Amino acid sequence: QVQLVESGGGLVQPGGSLRLTCTSSEFNLDYYDIGWFRQAPGKEREGVACSRPSDDSTQYADSVKGRFTISRDSAKNTVSLQMNGLKPEDTGVYYCVADHLLWARWGASDFAYKAYEHWGQGTQVTVSS
Repeated sequence: QVQLVESGGGLVQPGGSLRLTCTSSEFNLDYYDIGWFRQAPGKEREGVACSRPSDDSTQYADSVKGRFTISRDSAKNTVSLQMNGLKPEDTGVYYCVADHLLWARWGASDFAYKAYEHWGQGTQVTVSS
């Protein structure tokens, strides 16, 4: 049984918006650092955003800063990624990741390739006219 489930992906035109949601029926996401990663065919996986539960701190990749927002809803046990002003380069499969030490690895050269504790199966985001 999967530990994390992503939803909210789909097809959107450039400039549009999507909201991705990550949730788990197995554990409380407030006990974990949560990250969003994405990968397109033929391209490297990259970290998009990261959230630390202790103080609600957030980090973003330069390519999405100002357009994407990661947030938590503790009552629903969800972490969302609001994506505005979408560009074709944002196309890819988006993954939710939960790990107790993910935050500490932000900025490392291998950040997107660590064997983190929990991965979702991904949700497809396609930005095209």
